[in-house]
Amino acid sequence: MIRNYLKITFRNLWRNKTASFINTFGLSIGLTCCLLIGIYIRHELNYDRFQKNGDRIARVIMEYKFNGGDEFKKGNFTSVRVAPVFKQTFPEIESGVRMVEYNEVVQYQNKLIDEKAFMYADAAFFQIFSFKVVQGDPAALLNAPHKVVLTESTAKRYFGSDNPVGKSLKLAADSVLYQVTGVMQDCPSNSQIKFDFLASFSSLGLAGQEKTYWDANYTTYFLLRDKSFINTLQSKITPFMQKEMAGQGATVDFFLEPFTSIHLHSEFDGFEPNNNIKYIYILEAVALLILFIACFTYINLNTARSVERAREVGVRKVIGAGKMQLFWQFMGESAILCAISTVISLIAAVILLPEFNQLTEKQLTIQSIFSAQFIGGLILVTILVSFLAGIYPALILSNFQPVKVLKGSFKNTVSGQWVRKSLIVFQFSISVLLIVSTFIIQKQLSFIRNKNLGYNRDHVLVLPMSEKMRDNIAVIKQEFKTDPHIQNISACVSTPVSIGGGYNMRSSVMPESQQIAVTANPIDDDFIKTTGLHIIAGADLNQQDIKDVSNKDGSQNTYHFIINESAAKELGWTPERAIGQKMFLDASRPGYVKAVVKDFNFESLHNPIKPLVLFPENRSRQLLIKISGDHIRQTISFLGSKWKTLVPDRPFEFHFLDEDFNKLYNSEMRLGAVLNIFSGVAIALACLGLFGLSAYAAKQRVKEIGIRKVLGAGVNNIAATLSADFVKLVFASVVVSTPLAWWLMNKWLQDFAYRITINAWVFILAGVIVILIAVLTVSIQTIKAAMANPVKSLRSE
Repeated sequence: MIRNYLKITFRNLWRNKTASFINTFGLSIGLTCCLLIGIYIRHELNYDRFQKNGDRIARVIMEYKFNGGDEFKKGNFTSVRVAPVFKQTFPEIESGVRMVEYNEVVQYQNKLIDEKAFMYADAAFFQIFSFKVVQGDPAALLNAPHKVVLTESTAKRYFGSDNPVGKSLKLAADSVLYQVTGVMQDCPSNSQIKFDFLASFSSLGLAGQEKTYWDANYTTYFLLRDKSFINTLQSKITPFMQKEMAGQGATVDFFLEPFTSIHLHSEFDGFEPNNNIKYIYILEAVALLILFIACFTYINLNTARSVERAREVGVRKVIGAGKMQLFWQFMGESAILCAISTVISLIAAVILLPEFNQLTEKQLTIQSIFSAQFIGGLILVTILVSFLAGIYPALILSNFQPVKVLKGSFKNTVSGQWVRKSLIVFQFSISVLLIVSTFIIQKQLSFIRNKNLGYNRDHVLVLPMSEKMRDNIAVIKQEFKTDPHIQNISACVSTPVSIGGGYNMRSSVMPESQQIAVTANPIDDDFIKTTGLHIIAGADLNQQDIKDVSNKDGSQNTYHFIINESAAKELGWTPERAIGQKMFLDASRPGYVKAVVKDFNFESLHNPIKPLVLFPENRSRQLLIKISGDHIRQTISFLGSKWKTLVPDRPFEFHFLDEDFNKLYNSEMRLGAVLNIFSGVAIALACLGLFGLSAYAAKQRVKEIGIRKVLGAGVNNIAATLSADFVKLVFASVVVSTPLAWWLMNKWLQDFAYRITINAWVFILAGVIVILIAVLTVSIQTIKAAMANPVKSLRSE
């Protein structure tokens, strides 16, 4: 019997090639989208799950406020004091590790290699984290200064097939040799901690900083004795810190974040940018909606074809087929079609995976598609889709009454037509929702790219600086400026795209106990000119201002500050009144306000503009070079040749400032790109179903069309009549989806401090696009039907 069912199923699929193709193609596309999005979501949800102690690890978040201030500053930064003091104080902590990431230049075999994934960590690192060591004793790998562990790919890159353990690598910055003590497996792609080199934290010589909770430039993780201790430990930290900070003019507290929740739930990035759980939910919804569209296309086409198969059902019932036999036959057809679609979707997913990786900036592998867990999930999805797509058509067909069918008196029921119309509205509502979402996300991204941020980021090169370069910066600038295409050069700690660093400020009339939290950036006298900041009061820094802070005895230094409008407002000054006012940046930097710059966005547009102080100090870590837009390649080539002479201990590595800017919105750009593609897929699938339905509708109304033509109706008139019902349904979908799209996009935009206004034209444009595509799709079939010879259609009457 099963063999007979299979034979009948394949015969029906072959006989109705158009419907079979539309159904198979639609389900294959829907399943392919689900597969690719599913791989991505699984990768994101499994971030750091390989860590055996993951549920016992917590990251430390610092929060501080100076007395008299009204705003707490918060971030994933701590001083080197936190780990040893807390471990000694709180029995809930089993171990702690301090970490920091630097760009280091490794000198090996007369080559200088700029390594961007160079981390330092305490000896307890391998006790806390489950990175697999393949060579060396985990307990001894980082237990002394100047020891380093390499990943397998890094060891191969430097030493080939030789055993690297016991060999040495030199850091060009301080000419210190680091001994390779071990090799570990490469960090998994779904790890928030990724590096090529891991050196001992003691190499940094920071023991002197263990007396203070300031100098918070490091990341601290704790391994708790039990995962349930996180709340107990948190309740003890606040009163402990109140005692620690008593009489110091500031409030400092620390909070614990569960390690495995950081990637999707934390507002603070780790060693790599976090994702957002909201975007995971959006992608899950997109995948399901596309799959629903594909299923509804299947349901609509099969119920529309029920009239054609009614006679087959009637004959089968007359010769003894039972209702359940017919039901399972039609469910079997659905299952076979879904199985074929699943195989096609697997092949398509494998082919499209490299492109999808490029789109999402991930390293998803084919192995993840064919893992036992994922294949099991895919089989379950296939069964569910088979059931969802097949249940309604199977019930309709198996319930036909043979007497009515064989008499030819069977017609589509009103309820059946209502279901098909509802599914069409639902399909196109999804399409409109995705199109509107895509428009608004792209409009917000365009707003971000084109907004006047208050500084110029075009054609600005960013080069990392070493400490040695600071003493020679005047010569470097002079030599670089011999090229006429180089307009300005500045040395600074942070670029204007992303300025961090926690300081406090007060005016001379404010008591010492009253401080205002502020972001500050050490700069030189060319920073304003290079970045194009707009001075609205006062004058720019000059060489004398730099000399005034160059005394070895810091108490003799007098600072000249440039503050933004927000800082002036916090201090109670207008821009003009601020000039010449005495103020203090921390207690150690007294000085005077020399200029006020117009507020500019020195953080992501998710955040409002905060008070900022720019001050001269020779602690630069980055070199900004503003070049003209002409002869960019020749200018970069000139800089590279000069660099080799002026900075022989460092390779010529650079990037453009707008690359830093784009990184701030990586998640949003990826989401926009994904929605661009999948909204196109959604509307294509909906139109595919509409194409099939219009074909069957035209076929059912062939005699009506013939009569209309005989009575004098033209092709355009007939096509308009046949298309009208479908256009009304598509228009209804626009009306239904508009409020939901507005609500969802308004919620998304609330994450931005600076955002677009949602205008009505977005919904009108989306509606017009969908209606035009639907009209074009239906017209292909209706015009074809309207142009048919009426004699053929009326011959049987």
